[in-house]
Amino acid sequence: MNMLTVCALVCTIVALAGSADLPETKAESNETAKTHLVKRSSKCDDGWTQFNGRCFYYVAEPMTWDKAEKNCVSLGGHLASVHNAMEYCRLQRLILSATHEEKTWIGGSDVKKENYWFWSDGTTFHFNNWCPGEPDNYRGQQHCLQMNYGDSKCWDDLSCYDELPSVCAKNM
Repeated sequence: MNMLTVCALVCTIVALAGSADLPETKAESNETAKTHLVKRSSKCDDGWTQFNGRCFYYVAEPMTWDKAEKNCVSLGGHLASVHNAMEYCRLQRLILSATHEEKTWIGGSDVKKENYWFWSDGTTFHFNNWCPGEPDNYRGQQHCLQMNYGDSKCWDDLSCYDELPSVCAKNM
C-alpha cells in the first residue's frame, strides 16, 4: 500500500474517531472541561494550525532551504519535522488547502554528514517516507528534504539551493 493511501486511511480514521459521541461519566465530563480549558489557553497564533502539541504554518514564498529555516526561526520555530504517518498526512492537508504547489521544504537535512539525516529542530529522525531510490544525493549535491515529490507524494533529497515553499513548526 503506498504512503498516499495510508495517509488517506489514517486521516479518515482520525476524523471518524474525533466525531464519535460517546456517553461520559460526570468525572469524565469534568476532566473534559479541564482539557478544553487547557487547549484554549495554548492555542496557536493566527494563521497557524494546531496538531499533536505543535503549531504548523505554511509559507508559500519559495526560498532556499537555509532561508526557509531562518524564516521559521524568526517566527519562533523551525522547518517542520515529521514523526509519524499521521503528521505527514496533516502536513499534506495543510499544504493542499493553501496552494496547488505540492513540493515543499521540511526540516530534514544531511548537510553535516552524508546519509546521517537530522531534523533542524533537534528531534530524532526516526520516521521517513522516502521515495523508492531516495535519498540518492544526486551528483553529491542533494542534502535537503522536500516532501510531496512525484506521484507517490513521498520524500526526496534536493539541492538546498533550490527554492520551494516551506512548512514551519513550533511547540505550543
